[in-house]
Amino acid sequence: MQNKFIFFSLVAFASLSALVACDKPVKLDSDLQKGSYAVGQTIGGNIKSQPLQLDLVALVGGLKDAVEGKTSKLKPEEIKDAMMKLQQQAMGKMTESADKNKKEGETFLATNKAKEGWKATASGLQYKVEKEGSGNPPKDGDIVKVHYTGTFISGEKFDSSRDKGEPIEFPVNGVIAGWTEALKIMKPGAKYQLAIPSDLAYGPGGKGQIAPNSTLLFDVELLEVKAAPAPAAAAAPAGDKTAKASKKKK
Repeated sequence: MQNKFIFFSLVAFASLSALVACDKPVKLDSDLQKGSYAVGQTIGGNIKSQPLQLDLVALVGGLKDAVEGKTSKLKPEEIKDAMMKLQQQAMGKMTESADKNKKEGETFLATNKAKEGWKATASGLQYKVEKEGSGNPPKDGDIVKVHYTGTFISGEKFDSSRDKGEPIEFPVNGVIAGWTEALKIMKPGAKYQLAIPSDLAYGPGGKGQIAPNSTLLFDVELLEVKAAPAPAAAAAPAGDKTAKASKKKK
């Protein structure tokens, strides 16, 4: 899976690099042009987060030769070896980044824990009550409606329902462990600040723009709790005695 992902990333990066190398200004007059630009923006955002060091000239040259049907300047075994070394380079950088993020997160949490108003649970989750709610906290399976803002420990914002203009709904146990634990101690109407260790968030794998082993901060407001939907009634089995008795009366 990782090999395929890195390979796709390289191909996408090559395509973008070829466009960058072109001096023609980008036109966005047609739906095709706008769609192509949108795809480029999406791919570019993903590629930007990849820990790869590439030679742009050689990269574009390889793309050009392939598109024009020219014979590769590298033998199949050389391509395989080169791709393997790139993957090793990427994995090494990811491991280095993950270790760095882990240490920075632990240092942050150790300092944050001592700040006034902050509490820590046995799991390592830290929270600060901005406003207490009322009623009963949600249980596993309940649906919650929340407003939130998420930031890294650097202060950089990475997501916010408030910026999008509407709260989100989800099962209380359908999110990262740190959120689930926090929500189950919050009452409707409550506002909490959360500091979530990486192992209660996205861990060493990260997710999208969230780097591996990132400690995450959230400002969460629990707006509403909806009880878990009742399980659907099971259909009567084919050999149900009641069904047979009904048929006999007819």
